[in-house]
Amino acid sequence: MDRRHFLGAAAGAAGATVAGCDADRKERPAPRARASRRAREAAERARPGNPDWRVRSLGPDAAVQGYADRVSVVPGEEFGLYVSTTAPGFRVSAYRVGWYGGAQARLVWRSGRVAGVRQGASDFITGTRTVVAGWRRSLTVDTTGWPEGAYLLRLDADHGHQRYVPIVVRSRRARGRTLLMHAAATWQAYNTWGGFSLYQGQDGAYGTRSLAVSFDRPYAGNGAEKFLVYERAAVVLAERLGIPLAYTTGVDVALDPAVLDGATAVLSLGHDEYWTPEQRAHVTRARDAGTNLAFLGANACFRRIRLAPGPDGTAGRTVICYKTAYRDDPYLVAHRDMATTDFRLPPAPAPESSLIGVMYEGYPTDAPYVVLESGHWLFEGTGVERGTAFDHLVGVEYDRVTPGDPTPEPLEIIAHSPLVCRGRHSHSDSAYYTVDSGAGVFASGTMRWVEALMAGTRENGRDHGMDARTRVFVTRTTENLLRAFAAGPAGKTRPRPRDNVRSVYRASAPA
Repeated sequence: MDRRHFLGAAAGAAGATVAGCDADRKERPAPRARASRRAREAAERARPGNPDWRVRSLGPDAAVQGYADRVSVVPGEEFGLYVSTTAPGFRVSAYRVGWYGGAQARLVWRSGRVAGVRQGASDFITGTRTVVAGWRRSLTVDTTGWPEGAYLLRLDADHGHQRYVPIVVRSRRARGRTLLMHAAATWQAYNTWGGFSLYQGQDGAYGTRSLAVSFDRPYAGNGAEKFLVYERAAVVLAERLGIPLAYTTGVDVALDPAVLDGATAVLSLGHDEYWTPEQRAHVTRARDAGTNLAFLGANACFRRIRLAPGPDGTAGRTVICYKTAYRDDPYLVAHRDMATTDFRLPPAPAPESSLIGVMYEGYPTDAPYVVLESGHWLFEGTGVERGTAFDHLVGVEYDRVTPGDPTPEPLEIIAHSPLVCRGRHSHSDSAYYTVDSGAGVFASGTMRWVEALMAGTRENGRDHGMDARTRVFVTRTTENLLRAFAAGPAGKTRPRPRDNVRSVYRASAPA
């Protein structure tokens, strides 16, 4: 199908959820199978890492770039890799991200040398201002023998320049495990490759932005910036703790929720803004069945999106979000409750606070994180007291509890951080609540939480002035969270939250 017309054809079926219907989806793995899986996981974590996984030289934009034709695969599946380079040849190295004794990644597979080619110009779908690379496949990658996990494929061109291509080797099931849910739709929303993202057009203006963006193109910059900044440190920490882990993406949860069945916890990582209504419904249902939820960043579940196939018909390859122009979306004519705008806005308002406990409020800010309930179990072993502050930990976007908006009860604010955003005085809140199933839900209220896990080191280079003291505090708090959530519904093993929203906001209201 001509790429300039595929979105119109896809609109009739876009957004349809493909629910998992495997006959064995509710079956528990046998004890022997669980023991075998955990032994494999332990063996993988004990392997030596490869600290040379980092990109050392980007070179010009055209030096080497690539993308995969899948957001994720299950172990043993193949995927296509599409590469353009100015070099005569290149190689691909697949690194699995983890602790690995501090190396943070292990080389799992390396290709032979592949002939390089400078691929042609991308296609442009005028109606939605969508850039699709449309390149020819460079090689097919077989993931047989690859452990589940988050991977960085590093493209190494003959002239020495490099780029990443991220891919997740996802888990079919997460029963009894903590599920890391990578935010691929958000990665793509911010991707400016080809000059367009869901935020701006080639001229940098909001009015010329894409209304739909395609996974069939490389990511700008080093190829994996959103993963590296907002997700990598959480993966490394979770792997270091040795808790049973599973991996997926928000796109996969939207298309088939079976992976959620029986998961002990689901982690939304540092910047997880773009969700489909299906993903939100599936995660909410998991919470109500006893799965703990952690929102480690801010601005999560904020934009309502629709997924559509790519030009070749592959499901979930296009992210649609008209935002303020939602009335222009032809899909809306027959689906009045499916406006691709903010979840909290009409015509079908559903504020994210009903799931997360907090709501996104603003950008940008930079403020200290201030502990309120120092005796909360999440802060055990941190040595904090009421009023203890950690500079720069709140930012660059933040969430808060908004009294009067739909929020689960009882809800406990455990950190209440004064800030100023665009001249307005407000607060960022970390909050915790439980539901009848026993599931606990934690929200950090700041986008810098995951970044802080490497603050004061040379790892990130974007720690915003956060220091080692902040890293120690956030690391211990996150360890407390992950260990408790990995043990089952936190509401059954940890103290119930004490509802303090009214008292906190009465005390902090301006005179």
